Amino acid sequence: MLFEGGKVINSTIFISLIWKYLERTGNQAVQFIVQIILARLLSPSDFGVIALLLVFINFAQVFVQSGFNTALIQAKVADELDFSSVFYLSLGVASVLYVAFYFCAPMIAVFFKMPRLIVTLRVISIILFFGAVNSIQNAVVAREFKFKQLFYSSLGSMAISGTIGGFMAYSGYGVWALVWQQILNQFFLCAIMWVTVKWRPKRLFSFGRVVHLFSFGWKLLVSALLDTGYREAQSLVIGKMFYASDLGFFSRGRMFPQVVIGNIDGSIQTIMLPALSQMQDDPLKIKDMMRKAISMSAFIILPLMAGMIATAEPLVRIVLTDKWLPCVPFMQICCISFIFYPIHTSNLTAINAVGRSDIFLKLEIIKKVIGITVLAVAIIFFRSLIAIAWSAVLSGIASTFINAYPNKKLIGYTYLEQLRDVMPSFLLSIIMGVCVYIVGCIANVSIYILLLLQIICGILTYTTLAILAKIGSMDYLTKLLISSFVKNKYRV
Repeated sequence: MLFEGGKVINSTIFISLIWKYLERTGNQAVQFIVQIILARLLSPSDFGVIALLLVFINFAQVFVQSGFNTALIQAKVADELDFSSVFYLSLGVASVLYVAFYFCAPMIAVFFKMPRLIVTLRVISIILFFGAVNSIQNAVVAREFKFKQLFYSSLGSMAISGTIGGFMAYSGYGVWALVWQQILNQFFLCAIMWVTVKWRPKRLFSFGRVVHLFSFGWKLLVSALLDTGYREAQSLVIGKMFYASDLGFFSRGRMFPQVVIGNIDGSIQTIMLPALSQMQDDPLKIKDMMRKAISMSAFIILPLMAGMIATAEPLVRIVLTDKWLPCVPFMQICCISFIFYPIHTSNLTAINAVGRSDIFLKLEIIKKVIGITVLAVAIIFFRSLIAIAWSAVLSGIASTFINAYPNKKLIGYTYLEQLRDVMPSFLLSIIMGVCVYIVGCIANVSIYILLLLQIICGILTYTTLAILAKIGSMDYLTKLLISSFVKNKYRV
């Protein structure tokens, strides 16, 4: 049972979080292995091409979902008419966008001076249809806290598509191995969830329901367009100003920290939205849960980012081989920018949960104006990849304060309180990162032994410091794990 008296059971939320984390971890682990294999078999220019293709696909996916996915999750009541209406609308939007990409592909290829973009963009755009279906399936899963099904679906789809993609890369298909790996991953994800998630679209459609949901979702749509447009602007600029291989190095540099962020912070925030939405009339409870989310995210993410910065070179040399060494500085800079994510996402999730998508939109406009300005300065005055990467860090610092501002009034969570919640983990992570870096400088051993020593040093240093400092997040996580798994009182 998920709800008692309209309140979400804490153990159910935490177990859902565990399943969501397992889903993200398993999916990302398999994807990580697949990407490593593909990176060893393919060239940086191949990855540059797929990174550019995904810019257009990711932007189009925002239109396909149109903010309805989050609106369905956030709504207090959502029935079959709501889900079916959004389903058919999403498929219609996907069809329009596919046709647009099909006919615009030649112009896009000419603009970026990459003839092979024509066919590859027309083929990879098939993903939009699967994305339309999967967005509704994910909304069902989130509302019902059935993340166990999502775990099996994601892991299965990535394993199958990764195997096929790896075989194609080994057989010499080049960039097509990446294209079909992306398509098949979405296809099998939809297919498996069709079996594991007992939801089917009905022959129902209500324009009125769509309008009602869109009254909340349109602000999220615009916000997502701004966010995706800004995030992908870096890839577009690099693809236009530099070589495809440069874009390949840039995208691979982001891969490692993105895996961590996707697993941990993404899992926490996916659970937090439906959970907080159930408490949207109780600001004190939202604040309490949000503080736990920020503290836990920071406690786990910050040391991982610090450790990754310190071990970047041996990590890349071992995992991707020396041909990918130019991606090391991009990886380190991206780790710095991702340090702010626990505060970013937790604040934005709380704003969405209380139904203030209007504030969410205003924040996105302000942040993107700042971000685009900083990016433009980096492009015009520096014209270097490193400067473009650093622009994301500067805009991220500004965004941290902007995102946190509304929650001072909405739920009474001030700047000082948020800073106090993340500062212990931040300080311990810096100390740990310095220790790991020193080990890398003084250890005169093989690259494999060096990375192992750095990892062991990082784990022991951070764990010891957390125990000595009596960090609350560590004690909280330990107690929840014991109560949820050892006692085994609850199940999803």
